[in-house]
Amino acid sequence: MEPHIVSAEDAPRIWEWLQTRGGIKVWNSINLSNPDASWTTPADAVKPTWEADTSPRLITNPSEVHVAAYEVFKRFHVGVRQGSSGMALKVTDAGSRRIRRELASAGVGSTYAFDYFDWENCIVLKQGAVVPIAEWVRTR
Repeated sequence: MEPHIVSAEDAPRIWEWLQTRGGIKVWNSINLSNPDASWTTPADAVKPTWEADTSPRLITNPSEVHVAAYEVFKRFHVGVRQGSSGMALKVTDAGSRRIRRELASAGVGSTYAFDYFDWENCIVLKQGAVVPIAEWVRTR
């Protein structure tokens, strides 16, 4: 099975859960509007959101978790609009296409985040070196 990849920012908490909470659960999204989402919780936690599937992957062995370093690949502006509730912002269809295109350019394992205080508000992060979490903890 493929290792579960976590960021260096999340690794300390994931390591703690592997050691003290019986492992971790990885919940994939069942929401067709958010198909790539996933959530990682301690093994003893309940389902985090209605969007999460009902059969999460349970990981108790630290060798199944790897830590990835990320570097900024590209920053750019994407258009946003008000969501249907009027309370949330949504990326426009053109913005979503651009994000997908830039992720493909950045390569496997890339991800993105938003900086809501900067005009170039979308940040594509390219996945760098990946190491097992136990090795990552030893080098910190």
